Amino acid sequence: MPHGDDLDARFNELVAQIDEEQQRRMRAAAVKGAKEQRRTDRSARRESGSARLSGGHGDYGSEPRRIGRAWIAMAVITSLITAAGVIVAFRPDLLTSGVVVDDSPAPIAEPAVEPAGNPADEAAAEPTEGAGEEPASPFAGSPAEKYAEGAAGFALPEAKALGGLSKKDVAKGLKLTRELMAAAFLDKKALLGGKPSAFTKLLSPDQRDWFLRDMKKHKGSAAFVIQFAKGTAELSTDVIKVRGRVKLGTFKDRWRRGVELELNHIVVYAVHRPGRPDTTIRVVAHPKGRVWLYREEGRLVAWPLGWGASSTPASCDTRDGFIHPVYEDSPRGTVAPTGAPVDPYELEEDDSEGCAATQGT
Repeated sequence: MPHGDDLDARFNELVAQIDEEQQRRMRAAAVKGAKEQRRTDRSARRESGSARLSGGHGDYGSEPRRIGRAWIAMAVITSLITAAGVIVAFRPDLLTSGVVVDDSPAPIAEPAVEPAGNPADEAAAEPTEGAGEEPASPFAGSPAEKYAEGAAGFALPEAKALGGLSKKDVAKGLKLTRELMAAAFLDKKALLGGKPSAFTKLLSPDQRDWFLRDMKKHKGSAAFVIQFAKGTAELSTDVIKVRGRVKLGTFKDRWRRGVELELNHIVVYAVHRPGRPDTTIRVVAHPKGRVWLYREEGRLVAWPLGWGASSTPASCDTRDGFIHPVYEDSPRGTVAPTGAPVDPYELEEDDSEGCAATQGT
């Protein structure tokens, strides 16, 4: 490798190859470049001061700096080195001494490129505020929170031979009773004011005829079935909470004997005004009734009787057989509830006549 003196001599030889005219143009270009650099710096300082001013800190930028002849000297040197680089590209022997130069181009290494990720995947991978959190249950904070969901809340007693029926008949009758309760209290179509077709199909032929006549007489309101008046409610969740009991006993009248099932349940619905989930409330219904199980003409009959239900919060102004829920923004009714407020979740609450006052749901 050449020593410092050799490099100086060769550098001077390199510069000597640049004629005076070329050197003059290089110096002029250097001076022009220096002036442009000063203008660029002033512009940058103005922009920097504006950004800080808009930030409200009162700082208009750093102190201005003067650019003198040192910039011009540096520009000349840069121009010379650039020109030297051009010459060396054609005559590399000027900077080498007895060294063989390989004129073949050196391989250029490919830059390492990180594989581009899918923005959608990256967005999905980043945790978002509230991600993974379950929405609050409309039953949270109420006794219904611990109730069973749907038909699972219709707990049945163990079947046994009773009232002249075999254990098999009683088990079949209990199963049919659970289906009747599910159709009467949980069927979404019927709940929102539709025809209670599921319940109708489960009735014995004689009782089915009576049921349809009674429903027509009362303009669509179905006895035994819980229904919200059309256009007054939508279910806020598919979950309906149920708690209660079924007591097993016997009955006997002039014509028949068999098993009597006494039903007592609390059924809780989360509903809101149509299209207004922000108005969600809990409506607590308290259906009670009986079912007779007996054999007639060789077949098992399940005959519901005495079914009825109270519900809260519901309007006292209507008597059409449908539930008209009272929301927080509902106007005050013309008929006021009476009596001391009762707990709507109390399973053993005595029946009261008329429209009774209740505690919150």
